[in-house]
Amino acid sequence: MHLPNPHKQHPKISKRAWISETAVIIGNVTIEDNVFVGPNAVIRADEPGSSITVFSGCNVQDNVVVHSLSNSEVVIGSNTSLAHGCIVHGPCRIGEGCFIGFGAVAFDCIIGKDSLVLHKSIIRGVEIAAGKVAPDGTVVTSQDNADALENITKDLKEFKSSVVRANIDLVHGYKKLAEGV
Repeated sequence: MHLPNPHKQHPKISKRAWISETAVIIGNVTIEDNVFVGPNAVIRADEPGSSITVFSGCNVQDNVVVHSLSNSEVVIGSNTSLAHGCIVHGPCRIGEGCFIGFGAVAFDCIIGKDSLVLHKSIIRGVEIAAGKVAPDGTVVTSQDNADALENITKDLKEFKSSVVRANIDLVHGYKKLAEGV
């Protein structure tokens, strides 16, 4: 479902993206090519001055919520995965090639390129440098904690790349199915 917000702003969705019929996208939202938006995801920029941009190659998996407060933005960099049930709340900037895990929460933060926020973690009010990992269940609400995060490992880099590839394959598969190919 694609709806305008009360300010008559409509979502701008690439014809090369795949959006589940049960996803809800409202307002000042831009979704680029090769983006997968799974069942029951909600992407909502309906407050005054809010915006959300999901760059190419991203996946917004089942039950993800992305919302932006008034006069703020959410930016999801290219080839980023928002895994099942996570919440990304603006203001928030997530760099390209990131992974936000199952049930994680990112709010009022900047997450640098190629970082992983693993399952059930909370990131709030901090800036995470590029290439860092927040382990499962980590609460990062001070800059000192953010600065102490460890670097991404080769295995985790490969994992997050595999998730992006799998979801881009799903975009292409679902698009072919819709075209009757």
